[in-house]
Amino acid sequence: MSFEHPDISLALINDYPVVIEGVARMLQDHPRLRVVELDSGHMPQEDADVVLYDAFAAKERGRHDVMRLLEDPRCLKVVMYTWHVRADQVADALDLGVHGYLSKELSAAELAAALVRVHEGERVVSPEPVREDVQLPGWPGRTEGLSAREAEVIALITQGFTNDEIARNCYLSINSVKSYIRSAYRKMGVERRSQAVLWGVQHGMDPSGQERRVVTV
Repeated sequence: MSFEHPDISLALINDYPVVIEGVARMLQDHPRLRVVELDSGHMPQEDADVVLYDAFAAKERGRHDVMRLLEDPRCLKVVMYTWHVRADQVADALDLGVHGYLSKELSAAELAAALVRVHEGERVVSPEPVREDVQLPGWPGRTEGLSAREAEVIALITQGFTNDEIARNCYLSINSVKSYIRSAYRKMGVERRSQAVLWGVQHGMDPSGQERRVVTV
C-alpha cells in the first residue's frame, strides 16, 4: 500500500532540544510519519497518533510523565525510547500501559518501522542489550567528546543527583557510575563536582528554562 501523504502524527518529548531535533531529523523523510510537535520539558499541546517519550536523564519524573501522557486524550499511543532496555524495566513500563518500549540501538529505519507498527495496533518492544558504540543523533555534551552514557551521568549530576541515586535510577553499579564520572571529568577538564555542575549548566544539561518549540511539518 502506498501513501501520498504522511498519515501518522508524531510528537517527540524530551527535556533537551538537541535530542528531539536529532530524532526528528532521523524520521523526517519517512512517507507515513509526520512530526507535529517537539517538546522540551512540557506535555504536548497537539493531538498525536503516537508520542515518543525519550527518557534521557529524566529518571525521577519519567514514570510520572509517562502516566500523564497515557492519561492525556490527545496522546493516542505512548512509546518509551531509552538506553536502558532490561526485562524488569520493560515489564514495569508495560504494566503502566505504554504501547511500545524501544531501544536507542534502533536505526532510523527500524525506529520508524516500530512506530508504524505501534500505530497499527501492535505492542512493540526492543529488548536488545545496549552497546556503548551506538551513535545517536545527538545529546548534550556530545560535541565536547562525552559519550551518551557519560553525558547522561553528568546531566543527572547537574540536576543534583548523588552517585547512589544515579546508580539506582540508571541500573548501574556504583563503580560504573564513578568510572563514567572520572572519564567525563577528564574530557570536561574539571576536577570537582561543583565544577561539573557549572560545566553542565553551561553546556545545556540543566533542562529548567529550556524553550519549548512546536513544529508542524
